Amino acid sequence: QVQLVESGGGLVQPGGSLRLSCAAPGIIFRFYVMGWYRQAPGEQREFVASITTGGSTNYADSVKGRFTISRDNAKNTVYLQMKSLKPEDMAVYYCNARGLGFDDWGQGTQVTVSS
Repeated sequence: QVQLVESGGGLVQPGGSLRLSCAAPGIIFRFYVMGWYRQAPGEQREFVASITTGGSTNYADSVKGRFTISRDNAKNTVYLQMKSLKPEDMAVYYCNARGLGFDDWGQGTQVTVSS
């Protein structure tokens, strides 16, 4: 069973926008820190953004001012709004949920930035 399911990836032009979603129906969502990570071909997975149970956010320097992470506890969903996309943002984006004795990942969604 996959407990975290990402969606919203696709092909976008440089400077364009996408919104990624991660649904987490299998957990008590409001108790978990949620995050987004990404992995480009041949590269290691890297941190993008996170949001705590209290709503505090953190971002990688490379995406500050362009990406916004948010969560809707009623929908058990975390979002990543991506603006002003650059070719270097192209990667598979993964959702992460972390709590007490729990650290899980989604299957990933592809973001392609190309003209």
